[in-house]
This record gives sequence, C-alpha cells and structure tokens, in this order.
Amino acid sequence: MELIIGQTHRNVLALASSRSYLFLGDHFFLRKLSVARVAGFHRTAWFRNRHDLQNDPLTLSSLEVKHKAEPEKKDKVLNLRNWKPSAKVSSSKPKPASNARSKPAGAQKPLKIDESLFSAKTFGELGLPPLLVDRLEKEGLTAPTEVQSAAIPTISQDHDVVIQSYTGSGKTLAYLLPILSKVGPLKTPAEQSSPDQKPGIEAVVVAPSRELGMQIVREVERLLGPADKKLVQQLVGGANRSRQEEALKKNKPVIVVGTPGRIAEISAAGKLHTHGCRFLVLDEVDQLLSFNYREDMHRIIEHVGRRSGTKPSNILGPLAKRTERQTIMVSATIPFSVVRAARSWGRDPVLVRAKSVLPLDSVSTDGLVPFKSNPDATSSSSSATRGAIDSLPPNLEHYYCVSKAQHKVDTLRRCVHALSANTVIVFMNNTKPLKDVVFKLEARGMKAAELHGDLGKLTRSTVLKKFKDGEMRVLVTNELSARGLDVPECDLVVNLDLPTDSIHYAHRAGRTGRLGRKGSVVTICEEPEVFVVKKLRKQLSVAIKPCELAEGNLVVQREEEVE
Repeated sequence: MELIIGQTHRNVLALASSRSYLFLGDHFFLRKLSVARVAGFHRTAWFRNRHDLQNDPLTLSSLEVKHKAEPEKKDKVLNLRNWKPSAKVSSSKPKPASNARSKPAGAQKPLKIDESLFSAKTFGELGLPPLLVDRLEKEGLTAPTEVQSAAIPTISQDHDVVIQSYTGSGKTLAYLLPILSKVGPLKTPAEQSSPDQKPGIEAVVVAPSRELGMQIVREVERLLGPADKKLVQQLVGGANRSRQEEALKKNKPVIVVGTPGRIAEISAAGKLHTHGCRFLVLDEVDQLLSFNYREDMHRIIEHVGRRSGTKPSNILGPLAKRTERQTIMVSATIPFSVVRAARSWGRDPVLVRAKSVLPLDSVSTDGLVPFKSNPDATSSSSSATRGAIDSLPPNLEHYYCVSKAQHKVDTLRRCVHALSANTVIVFMNNTKPLKDVVFKLEARGMKAAELHGDLGKLTRSTVLKKFKDGEMRVLVTNELSARGLDVPECDLVVNLDLPTDSIHYAHRAGRTGRLGRKGSVVTICEEPEVFVVKKLRKQLSVAIKPCELAEGNLVVQREEEVE
C-alpha cells in the first residue's frame, strides 16, 4: 500500500488539511488524516496491511518501513482533476504481503498414508510402541476401531488433523495413543533417547465440559497405570484451584486435561507453563468455538506451543521460546466454523474419517456433509444438521411413544422393562423435574439417580461411578450429559422431553450404541408433539418408528404415510 503525498512541506500540510489519498493497486480511496500524522512523512513509505500488523510483532522490520528518496519538483503540484492511475500506479497487481499465516513455498507436508493400515487388526500394526500395546491388551483392547486405524498413523506422522466420526467410535483413544507413543513412560525407544526432550507439559487436551474432561483423564490414567497416573493432571472448573496448582508443581505432569476457563485462569496466573508443549487437542471443538469460550480459547491458542510455520516473536520475552505444536481437533460434527479454525490454527490440516484421510483444503464445505448418510436426505438440510447424521452410531433402533404428560414416568418404567434395558440414560430439558422423576422411579422399585451441573464435583463423580458399576439402573440428566458422558454399557436412551433440534437428538442418542454395540432410543412425547418427532425423522433421515407398550412388550405400529 503506497502513500503518495506532495513533496514539499507546504503541499503536504495543504493536502493534509483537506484530504489525502491512499492508493492500492489500480484503485484509490479517500481517507482523512490528521495534520500531525501526515506532516511527518516527507518521503514515500510502504506499509503492510492491518491484518499483518495485528498478527506480527510491532517492530520496524515487521512494519517493513522503507524510505525512498525522490527528486524534488517544487513547481509541480498534485492535480486531482487530471490524475490518472497509470501515471502513478503500476498496472501490475500488487503482491500479497507475507505474514505469519502464509505457507512457505514448498513447505507443505506430503500426505503419505498407507491405506492398508485402515484395515489393521491389531494396535501393533499401527506402529505403536510395545509397552503401550501391552498395556492396551491388559485393558482388553486388542483391535482398533476404523477411525483409530486412520487417525493413529496420521497423527504419528506429525500431521495436524481434524478427526470426525460418529459418537462412541473411539475418537478419544484415536488421539491419545499416538500422543502417549511420544510422551510419558510408554513412548517409543527413539523418543526416550531423543536429546531434545525436556521436562515439562508436552500435551494439553481441552474439553468443553467437566464430565468429558474427567472421562479423558480416567482414560489416560488407565493406560499409564497406577504408578504413573500422576503424570496426567486434571484442570476443570468446580474444583479447588489451589489444589490443582499445587498438584502441577508437585507432580510435574506431562499431560494436562481441562476446561477452557480453568486452563486459561491458571495460565494467566503464571502457574501453567505450556510454551514447550508439543500437542494441543481440542475435543468437541465445535462446542469450544462458541462465544462463551472465546477469550479463554484465544489465550490457550496463543500460549500452548507455537503453531507450526509461524515465527517466534522478538518482543514477547519467554513466549518466544516455544516448541512447534501439533494441533488435533476432534468432533462428531464438522461445521464450517471448525474448518475455518483448523485452517487458522493448524498447518496443512487433514480430515480423518473412518477409512479416509484427505487434505482439508481439498474438501469443499459441501464435502463435509455426511459420508454415511442416507442418500434420500433432503438437500435443504443445513450442513450442521447433516453433520449430526454422521454423529449417530450405526447400530441404533429409534422409536417414539405417545403418552400423556402425567403418565410419562410410568411409560418410561414400562419401556425399560419391555426392552430389558439394564443401563438407561433419561434426558430432560430442565433441572428441577429431575428429582421428581427419580423419586417416582424409586417409588416403583427402580434404582435411579439424577445428574446435573448444580451438583458438586464429588457428588457427580460418585453418581457416575455407581451408574457405571451397575449400582443403579437409570440415570436422569439434562443436556449437560448429552456430550462427554461415556458409558459403553448403556443400552437405552430415553427422551422424556423432546430435544430442541436434530443436533441435540443426535448427541443424546450417541450415549448408547457405543463402540459398535447395539442400542435403542425411545422418545416419549405427547400427541401435539408428534409432528416434531416426524420433523426430526425427516431431517436426520433415520427411521423413528411409532410404538406402543402392550402386555410388557414394545410393539411397533404402522404408519399409513411416512413424511
């Protein structure tokens, strides 16, 4: 961008007192400038655009201010009426200024994935270290899921990735295993002997809810074993912050898992040092991009390692000493906001799905729509809704049952017995009615408990443990648990209140049928609400069948016309 000003001081002041001209390419724009601002320029100056200035450190070299002496022409005044672009501006298009987000020529990492690994039968075939494979076998995990077979070798090759797969398909292990093969006591021999390894936090995993964060921590602890479980630290809201800070100092973990608010809070206090971090994982990234997490996520992105390909700052002091991080994003649905974030926060990210790995830049927005959805799906569905189709586990049976409001709990009880369900999650929209539903179920001899955000951390942990251990049959919860609640044994999900949209229906339904298991989803609604269920059925392109409960059995009814 070239600022052309009259050559004499008098002309400069005269021009500044009225208007000065900014010339860009073959166009010009009028913009008022203060006299004090313009009077300081006696020579031509070239500036980089505002976007670059915001992203690069404010130094003379980053501003790229150059001075170019020109012969004075005292008798020549800029004539605005007779001005022609060709007289002052080159006809060639201006070259875009390079910035921190620009990709160096020829620096793009080649995508070479052995597609034969997509059908791997064991974790050893995916190149994981023997110690880690042995630990997996002890935990009863011998065969990788489809998304794990695609993600593990891709992440191991240091690619930034976006992992998309249906709920319950094993996405958590898909990123944890390649990370644990490079950090911690289970890493490969090559990593153990690497001279570049320094003590400190090497991986940060961010989750939108406390429940999901605690679930990820338990998964890491299970793999590390009792002796090394202190190497993962949980930083979630609702817990004592001082104790978390003390644990960071005492245990010196290599992996940190937490919610955006608490991670950003401890980082801002100077108690969490992540500039040498090698991995940044954003689980349920579509939720992390919501406005509520905006400031916290900005701090995390700026302070966890350094995005590959960017230049360290010369004026940020300790922040300049950063490790190039690998960014991993995970979600069951991939709206355009996730694509935009991946392109901004990662370098040459690739999209990983079951039996599929391809560069994200090669996928159009439409290409992010279902890879397994019904071809009869309506074209008018939004990309978010169509992404929700992909998040549904494949082995589910969907039903809806009509009941009066005062009989819903009894219908729920009869439904549990009819399907012989042993582990049931019941969803409602509000918190207050949960206690009443639990009371009615227990009064009828069915062990149940409530789970919601108003409960303390210890209470929630206790309820979840009892539910997973089979001490209670029914867990009554609200939308809090629609994401992140991992109970593989769950065989029935019941919507006692209708979900607000198809996306919420998909996330609720995803609590059952996990890891290839079968599951059932029953929506109990009143007669005036049936049209909503039919609308969900049409949007998701799944068969939500009408049913009734008769003589202790669930009987599917016929509909004359399915819209």
